[in-house]
Amino acid sequence: MLENIRRYRQDLHQIPELELDLPKTQNYILNILNTYPCQICSPIPSSVIAYFNNHKKKTIAFRSDMDALPVEEKTSCTFKSRHNGRMHACGHDGHMAMLLGLADYLKENYKRLNVNVLLIFQPGEESPGGAKLMCETGFLDIYHVCQIYGTHLWPNLKKGLIATKTGPMMARSSEVDIDIHGKKSHAASYQQGIDALEIAANYLTEVYSRVKEIPGEVPYLLRFGKMYSGDIRNVVSDHTRLEGTLRALDDAVYHQLTDILKSTAKKYPGSFDFHITEGYPPVKNDAALIEKLLTFLPDLVLLNKHEMISEDFSWYQQYVPGVFFFLGTGTGIPLHNDHFDFDESILQKGVQNYIQILEHTKSIG
Repeated sequence: MLENIRRYRQDLHQIPELELDLPKTQNYILNILNTYPCQICSPIPSSVIAYFNNHKKKTIAFRSDMDALPVEEKTSCTFKSRHNGRMHACGHDGHMAMLLGLADYLKENYKRLNVNVLLIFQPGEESPGGAKLMCETGFLDIYHVCQIYGTHLWPNLKKGLIATKTGPMMARSSEVDIDIHGKKSHAASYQQGIDALEIAANYLTEVYSRVKEIPGEVPYLLRFGKMYSGDIRNVVSDHTRLEGTLRALDDAVYHQLTDILKSTAKKYPGSFDFHITEGYPPVKNDAALIEKLLTFLPDLVLLNKHEMISEDFSWYQQYVPGVFFFLGTGTGIPLHNDHFDFDESILQKGVQNYIQILEHTKSIG
């Protein structure tokens, strides 16, 4: 198994593609799965789903993301990216290799399982959010999916360790852009203008102050990392733009933060235009499923700390119960880093985790 998984990962690592346009990645996966006893289709462009039909009432799904990042690779590995300015720097090549490894197992074993199995290869996790587009096609209902599982490589966990968290695990995330419009005037007559830069500075300070008053029981984050304004040093700025990020593990807190942004703006002169992206929901793992998984996965680690980054696996959890796992690389090399790499032997543990779930389907319903 490991030899195949390693080959899959290294082949895919060399052909990274971005967002929803993944023709080489899709063809690579199709060339493997077309020889297997499964039904294949593509709910959205560049996606692949493989259905191992065991003629049962219920289906368990496993999902992998497919897209890479606009990063120039700087590793010294022999299978470096062949696409300039693109790299699998977030482990999605490993995620796909695990699902292809699971397909190898299913090729010989799916008939003895108690469920049908659906493998989901999904584009656009990094952007623009392919999971939502997939779910909107209705394919989860078509294939009677009752549970879904996914895994992400995680640099800060011990090598080969598999972990999850009951309930909220990863944050809801949105991008926030605010345009503040004022009125130009010469700096010598600044009173005749409406200073969008001064408004932005005061507004941002007040927003941060109000955010600190929210009780801290449920984690949240609202920060702005970019601000630009004006044209000339001695002319009052008539436009300022703020760009930031909003994250929360609870929808009520998320809406409280957006209310602070908009209500604070009402006391200032000029006008405010807000653009807050829909983003991804929080990843919330099903407590009942995790309780059952612990009965036959003795090495599964339960985390007590959430992560404030986001993952569009959460969209599937809006439709069916699901569990998302972290698989430790043990390297400490951050995700999205141009030196990101890992030992492929850990991927076999990820596949074995999936196999254990399938072989204990009577235990998890």
